[in-house]
Amino acid sequence: MRRLVFFLIFGLGGAAILIGLGTWQVQRLAWKEGIITTIDERIAADPVALPTDLDVDRDAYLPVQVTGVLGTDYLRVLVSQKQVGAGYRIIRPMMRDAGRIMIDMGFIPVSAADDLSVEEGPPVTITGNLQWPQETDGFTPEPHLAENIWFARDVPAMAAALGTEPVLVVRRDAPQSGGPVTPMPVDTSAIPNDHLQYAITWFSLSAIWLAMTAIFLRRPKAANKS
Repeated sequence: MRRLVFFLIFGLGGAAILIGLGTWQVQRLAWKEGIITTIDERIAADPVALPTDLDVDRDAYLPVQVTGVLGTDYLRVLVSQKQVGAGYRIIRPMMRDAGRIMIDMGFIPVSAADDLSVEEGPPVTITGNLQWPQETDGFTPEPHLAENIWFARDVPAMAAALGTEPVLVVRRDAPQSGGPVTPMPVDTSAIPNDHLQYAITWFSLSAIWLAMTAIFLRRPKAANKS
């Protein structure tokens, strides 16, 4: 009898934990979908002038339109793009009357990077979105400054290297000067959202756990009959 009670408590307790994990993933799914919806709404809004008092939470992904002269210095951030392979995000400074900021010009394949030519040229107007990337952690390699290769968009460090304010605008249009760099606008396609699959997995495991518990509870009865 004690063995049956133990299996019953153990089985129900394990199932409760698995169901709780599945429920938590459902809650995480709703939370993640809310974040993605908020970002999509901000991205789709009409562009405004770059605010002078930027706030990380309020202005993240804010569509802006900026005008200035693109500098000849640039940084290369190593990334990978589907169906293209390895390449770089090109980060250039923009000189404006209100101060210097950074522009994420977009993507260029590694094979074309050595042929990239940048000129100061006349003022250009660029529409894009403010970006507050959380891309660096303890595993992010230090940039190879001699080769001008960065491994993440470390906004404060890049701003120090280019002599700009720590403001990064990711362009979503092609500037008047054109060029081989393809825009990589801010979007939500890269945000992982696998919480539904996780929830289904946990709920499935809970069903299997309950089934196994029922089998173990029936085995003593079958043994007694034999």
